[in-house]
Amino acid sequence: MSRDPLLQPCSLGHLTLRNRIMTTAHEPAYTEDGMPKDRYRAYHVARARAGVAMVMTAGSATVSRSSPPAFGNVLAWKDEVVKWMSLLTRECHDEGCAVMIQLTHLGRRTHWARGDWLPVVAPGPDREPAHRAFPKIIEDWEIERIIRDYADATGRMAAAGVDGVEFEMYGHLLDQFLSPLTNRMEPPWGGSFENRLRFAETVLTECRRRVGAGFLLGIRYVADEAARGGITTDEGVAVARRFRDLGLIDFVNVIRWRIHTDAALADVIPVQGMALAPHLDFAGRIRAETGLPTFHAARIPDVATARHAVANGLLDMVGMTRAHMADPLIVQKIREGREHEIRPCVGATYCLDRIYMGGEALCIHNAATGRELSMPHVVAPAARARRVVVAGAGPAGLEAARVAAERGHRVTLFEAAGQPGGQVRLIARMKRRAEMAGIIDWRMAQCAARDVDFRFDCWAEAGDVLALDPDIVVVATGGLPHKDVLEAGNDLTVGTWDIIAGDVRPGADVLIHDDAGDHAALQAADVISAAGGRVEVLSPERTLAIEVMGLNLVPYMRALQPRGVRFSQAQRLLSVRREGNRLIARIGSDYGPHVEERAFDQIVVNHATLPNAGLYFDLKPLSRNRGAVDHDALALGQVQPGLDEAGFTLWRIGDAVSARDIHAGIHDALRLLKDA
Repeated sequence: MSRDPLLQPCSLGHLTLRNRIMTTAHEPAYTEDGMPKDRYRAYHVARARAGVAMVMTAGSATVSRSSPPAFGNVLAWKDEVVKWMSLLTRECHDEGCAVMIQLTHLGRRTHWARGDWLPVVAPGPDREPAHRAFPKIIEDWEIERIIRDYADATGRMAAAGVDGVEFEMYGHLLDQFLSPLTNRMEPPWGGSFENRLRFAETVLTECRRRVGAGFLLGIRYVADEAARGGITTDEGVAVARRFRDLGLIDFVNVIRWRIHTDAALADVIPVQGMALAPHLDFAGRIRAETGLPTFHAARIPDVATARHAVANGLLDMVGMTRAHMADPLIVQKIREGREHEIRPCVGATYCLDRIYMGGEALCIHNAATGRELSMPHVVAPAARARRVVVAGAGPAGLEAARVAAERGHRVTLFEAAGQPGGQVRLIARMKRRAEMAGIIDWRMAQCAARDVDFRFDCWAEAGDVLALDPDIVVVATGGLPHKDVLEAGNDLTVGTWDIIAGDVRPGADVLIHDDAGDHAALQAADVISAAGGRVEVLSPERTLAIEVMGLNLVPYMRALQPRGVRFSQAQRLLSVRREGNRLIARIGSDYGPHVEERAFDQIVVNHATLPNAGLYFDLKPLSRNRGAVDHDALALGQVQPGLDEAGFTLWRIGDAVSARDIHAGIHDALRLLKDA
């Protein structure tokens, strides 16, 4: 038996969990018609098969029709959920993995225009800024109905065979009653601590009565809101002790701080550049003071931190949820002594940000996550080895080389620069985003272990590629900044890359025209403002940095606002001219004819990239497929036709096709090369 603390079994009520690693409740938004169908099940089963001790599904499953789904939630108020949760539970159990589900009523943390257009209810009239709905103050008959809904949903989960239920009690209805910051009701549901706790206690009592003592119940709850007038640590401890003594819960899952805004949520779920495991010691304190089995997850991305949490008695079960989106094989690799091969979570939080923007959870650099039905986490060896040539060592090119090499092909990779990374190397120049280099470092290590032939400082031309007599050529040469987009004065501007790379010195009074809405404009603003420059970020969009999304925007704003960086929306830079030593920006609007002029000493343009695809077009007429891709096969994750025909197959991927993001390029590479 291993002596690794993470691989020790854990007793939890009637369960014996096989190790100390779990995935905590999260909603990847893979539901279909509100049900956890095949795609949803495949995602969790993949992690169960690789050795995780328990999967906590849903984040959260809604118990009532009056709790409309905010981000693809499972609809636990429907009887048909039993069928789908039964299938998921059975398959995970077959892999030796326990299954729980998180249930909730969202209260004000949703919007009335979702689901059945029912009014949002809460114990107070205050709007949650993140979801923007002004709630109706809940009435007594609604309270009674929702209590029954909780019990009914818990009964459905017991019927489905899951091992237990976790009730969401941070930022949702249970916690909205408990917190003085959101509960404006009169007794018996508001006022004193006893009254504010009454709703949650009544819900848990009814649920316990419904399923009995042999079924696991717990809470994921905020044990300290860390806000003036909010729930205190003493109250948080008292909640857990009260429920423990009444026999209502078997475990706690500890949260600290609030989630009512993007900024608050980022402190609960930190992104890259923020502290690792910021609430771990606090969770350990709750465990010590309540004596309850304790779970916790908040930026625990690496095995060393997880091992520390368990070895030092801070947690019974450690949540590594985002880490398992990056690599579902973590436990398997620990068992096999391959920790160095774990694909790192780089903290990009692409997964969560996509959910909160109404999308599905995807990992920025594991394109198989959420696509388990069509994409492999482990690439199978090919029937015969081919000769594969890749041009470009950015994330897309390195993924193509990695997958091809894992298939057993002989791979040569050309890179014009002296180092790999492409645009990721620029991103990682920012200290706060230095972890992004892990996307490149992990792939370089994987390629090196499979004898990929790297040729750096080599601008590949058609003759260099053809000399290797390739079967497959992948052009991943990226893009070049597309700066010349103004009516006049393009030669007077510089690009964001120039600023970020340090090729151009930051000005003292700078306008950044952001017509891409991505990280580059904000990163350039950070460089310039840190050097003491005055910065205005101008955008034709009505939303600030629209591609950056909520959680990732938080650390930028925390850095830029104190430096006086100004953000101007719904305005477009039209042209630039010089007057003496000043640049005159002519600024208009897409909304009407209004035009104004303002003076700066430096103007920076962010307009994404144009494909750097000269090599592709040189090779295209010589290739077997003329560069064509079968889009039906690509979309379905199937093998491209004609690979065994004479001549070489040519594909281009990533920004060499068009300006997209890291995930898009990696996805291109995986789905083209996985069967090649």
